[in-house]
Amino acid sequence: MANDTPHKVQTALGDVAARQLAIATRTVPQMSTITPRWLTKLMSWIPVESGVYRLNKVKDASSVTVDCSGRDERELPQTYVDYIENPREYNLSAVNTVLDVHTRVSDLYSKPYNQISEQLRLIIETIKERQESELINNKEYGLLHSVVPSQRLKTRTGAPTPDDMDELISRVWKEPGFFLLHPSAIAAFGRECTRRGVPPPTVSLFGSQFLTWRGIPLIPSDKVPVEKGKSKIILLRTGESRQGVVGLYQPNLPGEQSPGLSVRFMGINHQAIASYLVSLYCSLAVLVDDAIGVLDDVEIGKYHEYK
Repeated sequence: MANDTPHKVQTALGDVAARQLAIATRTVPQMSTITPRWLTKLMSWIPVESGVYRLNKVKDASSVTVDCSGRDERELPQTYVDYIENPREYNLSAVNTVLDVHTRVSDLYSKPYNQISEQLRLIIETIKERQESELINNKEYGLLHSVVPSQRLKTRTGAPTPDDMDELISRVWKEPGFFLLHPSAIAAFGRECTRRGVPPPTVSLFGSQFLTWRGIPLIPSDKVPVEKGKSKIILLRTGESRQGVVGLYQPNLPGEQSPGLSVRFMGINHQAIASYLVSLYCSLAVLVDDAIGVLDDVEIGKYHEYK
């Protein structure tokens, strides 16, 4: 059967052909796993020589005696401060990878964006994401594994309430710096505040808005674990002068790109593949026990009906 539909004659250049002469506007490679990494920005960082940080402490602070002198000639107390003989030493840990780039690819396809630079940028972003995760979860030095039992609390009813947050502040009351929690835990706390009619105020940091409680910002990180609908909320004090939590890094590395991170060219093999070693050295130390506290068993899936 013949096709009765009349064939339309094209009278102008079509889109498909025209695109062959057009230059598309390109973006740099995007990666959804990149986060703001507020923790590393808010942490106080200490350079460490030879990769070792020795944490010295008072052996028994209660044995140090002083007296408020009266107007008589009483004998003044004699005292001294003893030190722990075997202080803990923190060794820097390394996050490493080797980037391989074929020289043909970098030679031919580096306009408008340099292939090696973009590959390194994404690798470094991934390493820094791992760094933040290690600062929170590492079993040797991570925040969650550096909390003494007396500084651990459990929620009263499951969901994080203002009462729970106040109790956590009472454990880290000496100049608390910020809460660190999963974004879902922030949402759960916000719901509990809304239910009670006490919406938390906000503060601007690094050009972004953060919720606060009692003037202390709630800093989100997706590296804080969530398991079976429960998470944790960390409160910490930072800085060596405040006897808080400090980050540790190795300064003056060969090929240093940023504190503690270096990129070194390893050469080109017989397959014409160039290799680059990317390394990041870091650790974390809690100087005194009350510099950090954790609220455990934080339920993040509790909702309310508002009437």
